[in-house]
Amino acid sequence: MTEAEIREKVDLYSRFPHRGKLKIWTNTTEFMDIQAGDVISLEEHHFLVRGEEVEGRFGLDGEPKFWVKKVIDLSDGSSKILKLVFYESFLMQIGPVNIRCFRSPRKEARILGKTRDDPYFMKGFDVQDPAGNTVRILERIQGARYYDFIQNFSMDHETYFHEHFPGIFKRLIDCFEAMLRLHQMEEVHGDIRNDHILIDRKNNLFTWIDFDYTYEWAENPFGVDLFGLGNILLFTVGMGFHNLPDLKACAPPGMQPTSCMEPEDLSLFFKHRIINLQKLFPYIPDSLNHVLMHFSCGTDVFYESTEELLRDLKACEVQVPS
Repeated sequence: MTEAEIREKVDLYSRFPHRGKLKIWTNTTEFMDIQAGDVISLEEHHFLVRGEEVEGRFGLDGEPKFWVKKVIDLSDGSSKILKLVFYESFLMQIGPVNIRCFRSPRKEARILGKTRDDPYFMKGFDVQDPAGNTVRILERIQGARYYDFIQNFSMDHETYFHEHFPGIFKRLIDCFEAMLRLHQMEEVHGDIRNDHILIDRKNNLFTWIDFDYTYEWAENPFGVDLFGLGNILLFTVGMGFHNLPDLKACAPPGMQPTSCMEPEDLSLFFKHRIINLQKLFPYIPDSLNHVLMHFSCGTDVFYESTEELLRDLKACEVQVPS
């Protein structure tokens, strides 16, 4: 497209006509300088920037992610997401082990290619800009975050567990099986958490998003992902997380007292998070609580593969009320 053609498309798909000089970016390295109203041009693809996505966690919208742009595809006016290259790293601690985690745009691009035909993963492709940046062009998924979906249940836990959890549990197993397929490709998600599953409105599937983190843990290559899956399972079984200080201050009606909690009942990853949910909700089956306890401070046996975790979860289905 020529600049005149791009401007014509911008005027067609923008709410307001563009005034003044149109800023067109081909090199996306300085992503902080790319503003709403600018155009990003990558090979034959052209996108009008509308703003930035925000980091949404724990039910709240947080800081803008300046490297993740909300855009309009000027080829057809559709809404898309552009993830530009941003490198960061940090240390994660699981028990006594420190694990280096870092962003890898190329790894996310690779996963997009490998999971192209799997409906349980977000869709998109990558393009290299002239500076060699791996820009990922993502389809927007319309639907609720898994975190919000679970948090929006407002009944008591026993009603939730007997009337709603069994159906959710079956769908969650399907979602975890998708993660097994990724691991069988020798890839990791890298940042498994409750707001990295979206419930796609088109097909109602629990769909994985955001694959650009990876980590170095030679002793357990899939270990961080497995702890993430355990955290999602805990959140689902408990209809939310239950942290010891909060429950001591204000326990919901019908919940068992927390005075019987021991250090081994708590999370290996989150210091005050209760893993032994059976002490709060005695109707949780032994088999399901046993799976949760693999992620506790009291465990001597850790899951080494998603296949092992899924084998135990499928055995739980016969004990989960339906």
